[in-house]
Amino acid sequence: MKTLATLLMLLLPGFVLANDGQDKGFPDWAWTDFQRPEGVNPIISPDSTTRFYCPMLQKYVDWESNDTFNPGATVYEDKIIVLYRAEDKSGEGIGKRTSRLGFAYSTDGLNFTRHSTPVFYPAKDGQEELEWPGGCEDPRVAVTEDGLYVMFYTQWNRKVARLSVATSRDLRVWEKHGPIFAKAYGGRFFDQFSKSGSIITKIVDGKQVIAKIDGKYWMYWGERFVNVATSDDLVNWTPMLDEKGDFLKVFQPRNGYFDSDLTECGPPAIMTDKGILLMYNGKNKSGPNRDPNYTARSYCAGQALFDLKDPAKFLGRLDKPFFVPEADFEKSGQYPDGTVFIEGLVFYQNKWFLYYGCADSRVSVAVYDPAKK
Repeated sequence: MKTLATLLMLLLPGFVLANDGQDKGFPDWAWTDFQRPEGVNPIISPDSTTRFYCPMLQKYVDWESNDTFNPGATVYEDKIIVLYRAEDKSGEGIGKRTSRLGFAYSTDGLNFTRHSTPVFYPAKDGQEELEWPGGCEDPRVAVTEDGLYVMFYTQWNRKVARLSVATSRDLRVWEKHGPIFAKAYGGRFFDQFSKSGSIITKIVDGKQVIAKIDGKYWMYWGERFVNVATSDDLVNWTPMLDEKGDFLKVFQPRNGYFDSDLTECGPPAIMTDKGILLMYNGKNKSGPNRDPNYTARSYCAGQALFDLKDPAKFLGRLDKPFFVPEADFEKSGQYPDGTVFIEGLVFYQNKWFLYYGCADSRVSVAVYDPAKK
């Protein structure tokens, strides 16, 4: 039973009880107490002084001058590495510029040093048809137990968005393998929009690594719905289909909820003692079927749970977001309706660091300490 003093505090404007989230109406499987470190965010913002010779345009460009957002993250040589999407000033509007991936590193997860040139970008490398002129977007990255980094990203040629994969041993030199569904079902889904791959990971000896379940790699992916795909080699993936031969939708948007318009997969999923935890980005509709508790068209972060032995078995999801736009820079910029777009989740120094895009313009971090649960 709560004390009288606690009940009185709960009535104070803006007061939030710091606990595992159950007093906020969240189930015990959810990780909800992500805190924004004071005075740190945004950790990465646009920079108009860095220039890069673009092999696509064959000239120098201010590659991260307009927006820096939607980061993937992992650990390399005891440092957190953030790979963030950066846009130049080559066009106007979302999706109309060229995206490249920048590289930043940190020894505390909060303060970052950035490279002055991108480490991943549209180049003359056999992927021109799929990446020119829109570029490389929205990375999610994870690592195998033997140190192979696997990055899922969107190839954008301004015609079709394709979920694609690249691998690296040092996060600087990458090998592009192209669209992950290119070979599945005879190439049937090659020209269908696909985005946002969240591979399943686990903790082994204090490190977050890519998991295998029943001898296969598994991922959740999707934007308008969530699908499940499997792979034997991390490069070629097979999406699951329903009885009609269409993509299996393990869950999708719900009218009247914060995720009424989109359910877009976030950072790598993680195996927990309660099940497989998938964090995702929910977009609210703008019409009568939206959630009135949140701004129309805003992106908030949700969580879903799947069965440990059967990753396609959906167990449930949160009815309200665990993370919402709050800061001014999360509600202004390229996407002023409000966005906290989660893509990077890293286990580091016994804490979880969540990296996210702010209004499609900046990068920020929030931290969850399991020891305080």
